[in-house]
Amino acid sequence: MTEKPCGNKSKPHINKRRISLIGYDLILLLICDIIFLWLKPSSSSPLSIISFFYHILITIACVFFFRFATDVYKQVWRYSGASAYIRLIFADMLAGCAYYLIETILPIQKVAFIRAVSLISINLMLAMSIRLVYLYLYDYCSQHQVNNGFAAKLLSLLTGAAVTNPNEPIEVSADTRIRIAIVGAGRVGVMLAEELMKNPHASYQPCCFIDIDHEKIGREIAGIQVLSETEATAEMIAKYRIQEIVFALPQLSPEKKKSWYETYKKTGCKIKVYDYPVMQTADGGKRHLREFDIEELLFRSPIKINNELTTAYYNGKVVMITGGGGSIGSELCRQIAKMKPKLLVVLDIYENGAYDIQQELRIAYGKQLKLQVEIVSVCDYPGLEKVFAVHKPDIVIHAAAHKHVPLCEHNICEAVKNNVFGTLNTIQLCEKYKVGRFMMVSTDKAVNPTNVMGATKRMCEMIVQSHSRNESGTVYSATRFGNVLGSAGSVIPLFKKQILNGGPVTVTDKRIIRYFMTIPEASQLVLESGAMAKNGELFVLDMGKPVRILELAENMIRLSGFEPYRDINIIETGLRPGEKLYEELLIRTEELDKTENSMIFIERDEPLSLDAIDNKLNILREALVSEDDETVKEALKRVVPTFYSPEELNRDAINAHEMRMLRSANE
Repeated sequence: MTEKPCGNKSKPHINKRRISLIGYDLILLLICDIIFLWLKPSSSSPLSIISFFYHILITIACVFFFRFATDVYKQVWRYSGASAYIRLIFADMLAGCAYYLIETILPIQKVAFIRAVSLISINLMLAMSIRLVYLYLYDYCSQHQVNNGFAAKLLSLLTGAAVTNPNEPIEVSADTRIRIAIVGAGRVGVMLAEELMKNPHASYQPCCFIDIDHEKIGREIAGIQVLSETEATAEMIAKYRIQEIVFALPQLSPEKKKSWYETYKKTGCKIKVYDYPVMQTADGGKRHLREFDIEELLFRSPIKINNELTTAYYNGKVVMITGGGGSIGSELCRQIAKMKPKLLVVLDIYENGAYDIQQELRIAYGKQLKLQVEIVSVCDYPGLEKVFAVHKPDIVIHAAAHKHVPLCEHNICEAVKNNVFGTLNTIQLCEKYKVGRFMMVSTDKAVNPTNVMGATKRMCEMIVQSHSRNESGTVYSATRFGNVLGSAGSVIPLFKKQILNGGPVTVTDKRIIRYFMTIPEASQLVLESGAMAKNGELFVLDMGKPVRILELAENMIRLSGFEPYRDINIIETGLRPGEKLYEELLIRTEELDKTENSMIFIERDEPLSLDAIDNKLNILREALVSEDDETVKEALKRVVPTFYSPEELNRDAINAHEMRMLRSANE
């Protein structure tokens, strides 16, 4: 109820400033008219009174017509840049040409060309000067908290409004602002500093830069001292009374980020990141200061995708993504949308997720993206075929699956129906409707699986590779990657909720290690590997170093401003059904073939014949008739020979781990 009146009261002040500016421009133009039209130069004859007034009317009409036509008076000059001044120059150039042309045509007393040019030029210079004075005074009053005195009165005179306005947000006192050090004195860091200093309502006060560029160190940028990495000690941070340290280096290497993060977190300051929109994003690329995300804790280089190859392949194609409303599926939609497909078809059984990505993409791209959302299950063959028949996709990316390990263990029949036979349905329709390429999203849990989810995914990989032998014209591939940070049901959102609730944070076993990657990385990997596929490849990723889940939990607690075990406890709950203790490497390195991307490899795996895969599928079909989970699980073990019990695999993994530790200690 209080916001609406405030908003209504602010409009007159905006109008006052605009009216004041128009008034100043009118006065300046009249002064120029008097100087260059009324006062008689020694080399020309004086204008008659009626001609004088005619010329005044013509100049006023031309100048203000073109300024209004080019939206000069719609500019908010206190935030204006070079483009606003260029627009003003352009408008007055047109006005000058129009004035001279009208003056030539009309039957009135003429003025010399040089007088007309001088009139327009001097008027333009005065108009620009008044705006520069206003901009300087506004910045000065904002930065120095000037509410009285000559500068404030002059600013009030220029704007037609009080400097301190009770209906506007209260300016933040310099004494109450959060004092920050900005890591990075480049374009992004300087932009952040200037934005904060110009905004009187900002909660942050930049106090110093920290940089490694020797040309900048020791100098001032925007009035702020630039310190070197060695100068920015804990003592210096304390001297500047720094409360938060902000990273404003989008291209900072993971190694350097890790080093600086570990150094500056010892100062006791909060560490934040300045997000800058370096590329188009679906949310509009909003800039903001935020806490370090868990992604930054991995400190690993992101996957470098072959943009030209990947974009060229998907551009102008009809692309269908099954499971398009999920964590991976929705990110695949975002990535594909950037590549300007002919049509993007989002298929999902879960309408909420599909609706969310639909709205996001519509807001981001509008009519530039042709988008269609279909609510149908991959298990529904007739419904799925209808989608294929209507849209006739060129590329199908299969991300639909039941993926939560404990839920799949408790719902084995449904997991097999959805994951295995849903994949089979999609493949068969790809062949029937002559789809050019089929790409399946797989998981590292398919390697020596210890759970139903992993076993179904391994069965899907075998189906994909087997159908690559079929001369249908469809190119098949599967992409296998590890755990995805921030995906639905992953450990990261769980830890965040537990920390928010005050703990405890639960880990199933403190010895667990996992390989992690971000959702954008996983999606980019799928898209690039799919574009480079020849037929039947099983792509795997160099996942880097594994992350200990216990350390992940400890770091997340610290990032939230708490101390592990003191403020928030960490407890073990025991391994879940089907859970591995140590995630295995994807495959033995000697059985991998390299690709153009140094992080993407191809596993050498001989595909089964179509007859062999049909026999395996028949075994699963017969088991599903019983609707008994244990019967289906036994059938799954028969068709996936590498399906081990978790107890057996964990025991072997522990023994192998202990032997490695012993060898390391002896060395």
